[in-house]
Amino acid sequence: MNIVVCVKQVPDTEAPIRIKPDGSGIDEMGLNLVMNYYDEHATEAGLRLKEQFGGTVTLIAAGPERTKEALRTGLAMGADEAMLITGPGLEQSDHLGMARVLAAAIKALPHDLVICGKLSTDDNASIVGPALAELLGLPQATAIAHLEVDASATTALVHREVEGGVEILEVPLPALLTVERSLNEPRYPSLPGIMKAKRKEIKTSTSTDQKVAASSRLTKLVPPPKRQAGRVIEADADKAVAEIVAFLKNDAKVL
Repeated sequence: MNIVVCVKQVPDTEAPIRIKPDGSGIDEMGLNLVMNYYDEHATEAGLRLKEQFGGTVTLIAAGPERTKEALRTGLAMGADEAMLITGPGLEQSDHLGMARVLAAAIKALPHDLVICGKLSTDDNASIVGPALAELLGLPQATAIAHLEVDASATTALVHREVEGGVEILEVPLPALLTVERSLNEPRYPSLPGIMKAKRKEIKTSTSTDQKVAASSRLTKLVPPPKRQAGRVIEADADKAVAEIVAFLKNDAKVL
């Protein structure tokens, strides 16, 4: 079974995010960058299927040279190969442009299943996976929390958690799946795995897709407005309620 896992490098969710003074992007000085947490679960899903059916797990990412660090995390977990796509303007490309780049590369690879994280923790867009499925002409199931592949590796049975219940879908392979963090518990890279990952070659290709250049671009990032300090009302219950109601009517304008 040939499995392709899409990977993205993102800022650690616990790291303080600073925007560049000109708003052109995130200031990466001293910023801890990691593999997107949802992509760790996607990688783990691919590795478990490889253990069950055999085959290969290939990681693919698009971005600057530093993205190789995220790919090496997946290689240390046990992935077989990794590919990085670079090119002018990729960092400023929109989600559709990124999906086009990934789709062009995946079409050249044997794939029975393409797995992505449900979303990336830097923008929470959840767009690239579904767009990628459309561009590849694959059936898709998004945000899955349970995965079973039949013995013949021709059909996947997936569970999606929806409001008030669980949606169960049967998806013919090849297909594209995006995964929830509740799907599995990613394995820790072993020391031998880390050492092997350092020596593995990461294939690099350059995107010349003109559609990416034509895609919409990120023009500016703006930090959210600072929250005002809270007010403490020190009074008996009747006066406190009156002050709160007055505030909600006159200041907050919600009543």
